[in-house]
Amino acid sequence: QVQLVESGGGLVQAGGSLRLSCAASGRTFSSYGMGWFRQAPGKEREFAAAIRGIGGSTSYADSVKGRFTISRDNVRKTVYLQMNSLKPEDTAVYYCAARNDLALSDDPRRYDYWGQGTQVTVSS
Repeated sequence: QVQLVESGGGLVQAGGSLRLSCAASGRTFSSYGMGWFRQAPGKEREFAAAIRGIGGSTSYADSVKGRFTISRDNVRKTVYLQMNSLKPEDTAVYYCAARNDLALSDDPRRYDYWGQGTQVTVSS
């Protein structure tokens, strides 16, 4: 069982930056593929970024590519999402997720564990 706790959300002006963190429990963090998803009010949860368990390969949604960077520290058992050049349309609850597989995935159905979410609000 893996528990995930997100932090770092908040209110920021358009063009600003935030860094989200997701701390994980469990003994084999490096074996989990990790992802960040987001859900805006009235919309479905959507993929933002993912990172492979080992090797550091990453994947991004087109909407965040070039602005967001996902990274992980397997010693600290933490995954990060650095968000730059934020836009009002990035406003959402951001969720960290883990899957029992090293590989990348942009499909939320392939993730086994979820955090409680952290609110990101970007004002115009």
